[in-house]
Parts: sequence; structure tokens; C-alpha cells
Amino acid sequence: MIGAIAKAIFGSSNDRYVKSLDKIVRQISAFEPTIEALTDQELAAQTVKFRRQLDEGKTLDDILPEAFATVREAGKRRMGMRHFDVQMIGGIVLHRGEIAEMRTGEGKTLVATLAVYLNALEGKGVHVVTVNDYLAKRDAEWMGQIYKFLGLTVGVIVPNMPEDQRREAYACDITYATNNELGFDYLRDNMKQERGQMVHRPFNFAIVDEVDSILIDEARTPLIISGPTDDKSELYIAVDAIVKQIAEEHYEKDEKTKNITLTEEGVEWAERQLEAAGLLVGSNLYDVENTQVVHHLDQSLKANVMFKRDIDYIVKDEKVVIIDEFTGRMMDGRRWSNGLHQAVEAKEGVRIEPENQTMASITFQNYFRMYPKLAGMTGTAATEAAEFFDIYRMNVVSIPTNVPVQRIDEEDEFYKNTNDKFQAIAKLIRERNESGQPVLVGTVSIEKSEMLSEFLKQEGVKHAVLNARFHEMEAHIVAQAGRLGAVTIATNMAGRGTDIKLGGNAEFRIEDELKDMPEGPERDAAIAKIEAEIEAERQQVLAAGGLCVIGTERHESRRIDNQLRGRSGRQGDPGLSKFYLCLEDDLLRIFGPDTLFSKMMNSNLADGEAIGSKWLSKAIETAQKKVEARNYDIRKQVVEYDNVMNDQRKVIYEQRADIMDAETIDDVVVDMRHDTINALVGTACPPGSYPEQWDIDGLRLKLGEILGMDVPVQDWLQEDGLEPDVIEERIVALADERAEAKVGQDAAIWRQVEKQVLLERLDHYWKEHLATLDALRQVVFLRAYAQKQPINEYKQEAFGLFERMLEVIREDVTRILMNSELRMPDPVELPDLPDFLTSHIDPFTGENDAISTPGASAMLGALGTGAAAGGDPYAAMGLSRNAPCPCGSGEKYKHCHGAVA
Repeated sequence: MIGAIAKAIFGSSNDRYVKSLDKIVRQISAFEPTIEALTDQELAAQTVKFRRQLDEGKTLDDILPEAFATVREAGKRRMGMRHFDVQMIGGIVLHRGEIAEMRTGEGKTLVATLAVYLNALEGKGVHVVTVNDYLAKRDAEWMGQIYKFLGLTVGVIVPNMPEDQRREAYACDITYATNNELGFDYLRDNMKQERGQMVHRPFNFAIVDEVDSILIDEARTPLIISGPTDDKSELYIAVDAIVKQIAEEHYEKDEKTKNITLTEEGVEWAERQLEAAGLLVGSNLYDVENTQVVHHLDQSLKANVMFKRDIDYIVKDEKVVIIDEFTGRMMDGRRWSNGLHQAVEAKEGVRIEPENQTMASITFQNYFRMYPKLAGMTGTAATEAAEFFDIYRMNVVSIPTNVPVQRIDEEDEFYKNTNDKFQAIAKLIRERNESGQPVLVGTVSIEKSEMLSEFLKQEGVKHAVLNARFHEMEAHIVAQAGRLGAVTIATNMAGRGTDIKLGGNAEFRIEDELKDMPEGPERDAAIAKIEAEIEAERQQVLAAGGLCVIGTERHESRRIDNQLRGRSGRQGDPGLSKFYLCLEDDLLRIFGPDTLFSKMMNSNLADGEAIGSKWLSKAIETAQKKVEARNYDIRKQVVEYDNVMNDQRKVIYEQRADIMDAETIDDVVVDMRHDTINALVGTACPPGSYPEQWDIDGLRLKLGEILGMDVPVQDWLQEDGLEPDVIEERIVALADERAEAKVGQDAAIWRQVEKQVLLERLDHYWKEHLATLDALRQVVFLRAYAQKQPINEYKQEAFGLFERMLEVIREDVTRILMNSELRMPDPVELPDLPDFLTSHIDPFTGENDAISTPGASAMLGALGTGAAAGGDPYAAMGLSRNAPCPCGSGEKYKHCHGAVA
């Protein structure tokens, strides 16, 4: 009560903070007359002036008012758009590394130009992160007019760009790219052999557009780069045939987590079926020999029972294509991990692609936290403010609208079933359509979009369906959703980032209708005609009540609902929003309280009758909060586990960078050799033991295998009765002498070989380590049964595995270099590997959101010819016989260069 009174008198903390920025806005406005008087050349010269001031010791905050005034004037001259004062506040918030929450239609894209320009003046690079490639290209071209006018360079990163073009784009003052492209480029950079091959510059400043989508929704899924493993398609098909016969009583499913488990009867049934098919070793499904079969059985169960066609995926051109649950878009080229995608392919009877092995991985949380300064903007962030601060240390600042919001948000209506609900929605749409009011309908799946489309056809309403099947044209369809009488059905905010303007969008109409018309008076007249038509139509739409937004059910996140509502009421336009719900909605069915169902089902609600209740709305909001809290816990868990790997990843990547930057690494190689000898002697001759307990024969064999020489340790003991430290000194001396002799006349070439061997072994064992950590993370939760904290157990085990990996790398590098000989008459170029797959996979649900980008640069380098290599230049790499050949032929190693080894 007291808090509410204080808030009414003094305003909220957000209001007070925004008001405190008015002083800076007045300073910016004070520069406007001076800046307006400048010629175009003088305005462009402001950039040189600002950079000189920074060199002389001024800070970005010192030059902010004049720099913002400069961008405002450039916007007026190049684009006919003047930044509002509230947009200036948004620019200051972004510059301070905070999140600017601005309503839809308030011009977030234009707001970003202020902070981007100011921070780009330092010359360290600014990244603008978008949710899809279309927006990255559009914004780079659109806002690039301002930057280029002021003398800054602009680059854009899109999938499948050649490496040299990527490097040029990252070298620009401002770079537009999607979160996936940025993250994958970082991972690929740390798989390269030379510093000059890397594309990223050191991290400086990033502004994330639609920050809630990228740093919240997509942060459940780590980015993964992977390579192919052996083909197991026959096993998937055989297991799928068995699973298709399973009865419902043989399993239990949890729709909240998309998990499914066999009952005891189910396990017995599965054992009989698998044994009859010859897939089981012995008769016990859970014997260690049957681990792989159990894994395939689990994934096939999940594919057949939990994953639905046209909701989770569609089949297009004989391929299983994932549907993004947040946007409803098709994810071409993207795959679920851990064999789930192969299980779905077996279910649908399409060609099964081979599984992949993880080669590099990072979460968005740990990627974006590498930026010294990070900012974001969106229309919906306040509900996740706590998470933004906990994970990213970013405050959410709500920016007031330029014009007060006129939209009316009506109470939800509840129906008994989906049929009644859709009939009511179709009836309302027909009524609104007859009055000329445009209607935008938000659905949660392709299935619901098509179901509603059928109802509208029965009502005789002309409409456009915008879902994952037609996403190529989504921006064009959404842009015209505000036209007179338009009815648009959109799946989960498809077309996000495109403004819906009442009367239609002139830019898109010109592009669609006049794309083939050449420049000239005729085109200018056609453009003027389109603009006049849009203005006339806008007045008619305003009279009809503006854009009507209808939600067919509540999403599990309140933000998605708010995004849908925010489509209406842009820039003070009138509008209406309303949600329709029923007992069969997933949110109510899975997460709603039982009392909700019982009270409604036992009421006298007639078929087709609706009720509106604040109590029901409150219950819905409670269910949404429960789901949001659960999803936050999932994301936190992803971060906690990835933090363990992140510490190790930093060590490995820093080590790689040091190796690439160094002219020679002979000192590192020497230290590795000495450490390896120390470990071997320590194992064979443990401290505090007696000579008769020492394993001298084992030490001699190991030294012969790793150092490639016969060390007379037994003779030393018989002659001198040495201590372990003296034995170690003698072995070190012999090994150093042999290593020096090996270098001979080819010191420069040998130093390069040392670098290549070390980098290749580092990459090889890091890849294996990632696979081990993946497996560990999947089973470590079992430690909870022993009253132990799984995350603590994971940290301890992961640390031990990392130490062991470093020991193995030291030993293996020493073995390769001590047993190799140089036979390299001509320099050998670094070969390209076959294409890597890039994926963005949720370890808890198997969902995916990443582009499989071909053309990744080489990870492995040529080592020259080893002593036993014959005609195979890759013999010393220790490659698997079934791995792709490093020469880039696309053949397996055993059928290519490995065939002559």
C-alpha cells in the first residue's frame, strides 16, 4: 500500500531513471541548429573530428551529445527520418550496455544507429545481432545509408559466405549478422591452423536486436559444430519397426519435458521383440553390451510418440525439416542431435542421414558474455528482467512511447473445446472483415493455422496463411497485414521485425509492384500513386478501428503473447487485441491446475457458449509463470554445465592462439617431452618405493614406444644403483640429444611440423573430450541417488578428465615427433576438410535452431611424411580409418590416402 502511494507520487525507479536522461536529450537538442547549418561534406567530416577528439583523450560520453545530434541530422538527410526524443533516450540506454524495451513500431532499428555510430568511432568494431538473415541484410542496407554517409564502413554476414568476404565484413566499423553466424564463426576460428585464417576481431561491443528471442528463447540450445560418424541407418529402421508396434500401456510420457520411459511390462515386451529381431546381446536389455540398442530404442520412442508431424516438423522433398517452436519457421538444413533426427527420419520412411560427432560447442550465454559491452533492444523484456541481470548483468529500461498507446486489450474468452473456440474466432473475423477492419491472427502451430483456415473458408473470408510452409514471403505478407479488409493468419510471430502499417507498407508495395519498372518519370508517378492510395486506405482503416489482433491460445511465455498484442496500436494508432482459449489448449491441459478443469467441466457451460473471468485469466497467468520459471531453470542448468566446459575451452583456445602466434614452439615441445618422461618414471618408480618394486621392463617398453629409442635403464641400475631422479635426468639428456639430431639441417621446416602436430593433437583430443563430457552430462544426474549434487560431481569429474586429456596430449605429441622423420621436398599446403555441420541443439528437448553452413575452413594441417607413412602425408595424425580424408576428396580415409599406409 505504502509502496503504491510512493510510486504514484515519485514514479517507479524506471520512470526516475528515464527522467534523469532528459538532461542529456536537451544537450543533444541544443546541438541541432549548429549541425543543421553544416553542408553534407562538413556533416560527414564530423566523424574525423570525433575520432581526433577520442585520440586526444576525450571519452565516448564526452562526445555523445554532438555525435547523437550528427546521426539525427544524417537520418533526416539520407532517410527522411528524424529521431524522436524518446529514441534518443533509447540510444543512451543502448550505449550504456542496457536493454531498451520499446513498443512495436517505435523505431528500434533507427534507435540502434545512435549507439552503433558512437561506439564505432573507436575503430574496434561494433556487431549488430539480428534474429534472421533477412533482417541482417535489410538493416545493413537500410541503416547503412546513415553510416556510409558519415564515413563508416558496413559489413553483413550471411550463410555460405567465403572466408575472405567474412574477414572483410568483420574488419568493417559496423557488422550486421545473426547470432548463429557470429557464434559459429567464433568456433570455426578456434579450429584453424593459422592466425591469418581467422575472421573475428577481438570482441568490443554488440547490440542484440530482439534480445529476448536471442538471449532467452534460443539460449536453451548450445551452438555445435560437428562432423559425420559411421552410418547406422539399418539399426534405426529395425528399431523403428519394433517401436511402431508398442502399446500405450507399455510406456509413460511426460509432455512437459517431452520425455518417455518404458514400464516394466514395456521393458519385457521390448526385450522379446529385440531378441526376436537379433538386436539384443543376451536377454537383458540393460546389459552394458546393449547400451547402443537402448539409446536407439529411447530415441525411436520419443520420435514416434512425442514428436508430431506438422507441429514439430514437416516432411518436404523427402526430408524431415524442423519447425521452430518460437517463430513457426522451417529450419532447413538443421537437425536434432543425439540420433533423434535419424529416428524421426526412420519413422517417416525417408533417407536417414548419418549421425555427427561434436567438434566444438558453446552456449549463447558464454558467447555473448565475452563482449566487454553488450546491449539489447526488444518490445518485450520486462518479464525476464531478473534473468537478464543474473546471466548477462544487463538492466532492462522501459522507454516511454512517442505517442500514448490507444489499443484496447479485451479480456480473454474461454470455450469448452477447440471447435467451439475456432467457430467463435471465425465469426468475429467475418464481422470485422465486413467492416473493413484488418485482422491479424496468431496461432501456435501449422496444424492450428490450417484448421483455422478451413473455418474461414466456410465463412467465405479471404485470407493469407503465414506459417512455416511459406516463410520465404513472410515479410511481404506481414507488411501488408494492415490493409483494408486484410486477414492474416501468422504462426507464432512469423515476420517479426517487419512493421505492420495501417493502409499498407509503401516500401514493400513498390518493391512487389514496380520491381521491373525502370527509373524515370513513369516510375516516380507510379510511386506517388501508390503512396496516395496507401494514405487514403489508411484513413479508412483508422475509421474501422485500426488493426484487430486475435490470439487463438496463450503461449507458454507471456512475452510471446505481448509480442502478438504489440503488433496493434503502433505509433498511437487505434487497435484491438483479444485472446480465445479452451480446455484443450496445451498450456491449460499440461500446466493448468486440476481445479481449473474440474470447475469448468462441472459447470453448465453450453456448447458454443463462452465465459470471461478474471479468475480464469489469473490461472492462465499463473500457469505461464510456472512454465517461464521452469524454462529459466533449464537455461540456468545449461549455463552451469557449460561454465565448466567454458573454463576448459578458454584454456584450450588461448593455448591454440599462443601456438599460432609463436614463431616457434620448440620450448613448449621440450617441456612436453620432459613432463612425459617425468610421468613415465614416476609411474614405473613410485616415490617412497624400493628398487625391487620398480617396473623397469614396463618403463623400458614405454620409453621405446614413445621416444623411439632403447634406453638401458636395467644396465644403469646394475652398474650404479641410481635414484629415480637421476634415471629421469639421464633419459631426458638422451631424448634431448635425439631430438636435436632429428632437427638437423631442416630446422625451419621442423619447427612448422611441431606447430602442426601440436595443433592437430590438441584439436583431436579436445573433440574426444567434448564427446566424453556430453556423455558424462547425460548420466551424472544419477549421482543424486547417492545424495550428491550432480553439478558438483560433474565439475569434479570434468576437471579430472581435462587433466588426463592434457597428459595424453603431451605424451602423444612427444611420441609423434620422436618417431617421425622429415621427407618433405616441397612445401605442402594446408588441406581443406569436408564440410562441417553446424547445429543449435537443446540437450533437454532435442530442439534445433542453426544453419548447417558448408565451406568451413580447414581444421587440420598437413604434417609432412612420417617415418612409417610411405605415401600417406596424414599417417602421423592418428586418424580413424572411417574418418573423412583430410585431403578434401570426400572419401573415407581408408579408401583414400589411408589405403596406401
